[in-house]
Amino acid sequence: MPSIHYQYTVDGKDFTRAGEASSSLKQTLKMMNLDADVIRRCAIAMYEGEINMVIHADGGVIDVDIYPDQIIMELKDHGPGIPDVELAMQEGYSTANEDILNLGFGAGMGLPNMKRSSDKMKIDTEPGVGTTVTMTIYFNIK
Repeated sequence: MPSIHYQYTVDGKDFTRAGEASSSLKQTLKMMNLDADVIRRCAIAMYEGEINMVIHADGGVIDVDIYPDQIIMELKDHGPGIPDVELAMQEGYSTANEDILNLGFGAGMGLPNMKRSSDKMKIDTEPGVGTTVTMTIYFNIK
């Protein structure tokens, strides 16, 4: 069955607009009357990814496909890539600089929260080229 497709552009280094894409998706899912837990998980996963794109990758593009039984979010950037995914997945590990930390970001919970909030998560990354994170959340329509 065909999906509903949304695309969001994330501006890098613009913390005033960070979170707009995830807020927009959250409102869309509410209008679709999806389960509150599905909406919450999508909003958290996408927000964390969006913030990572702002902090580390100078922005990127998020594609969201909504199917009758799942939501797939693909976050793609052309940033520096992730040199050690296993290390980056550890809670508390961060490469954020002092300026980012002073803004209250960079606690090292982004990727772990993305994984925890999604049913399936795949990270494709190449240092110097960029990163694509694909997250899937499954649900049943009531």
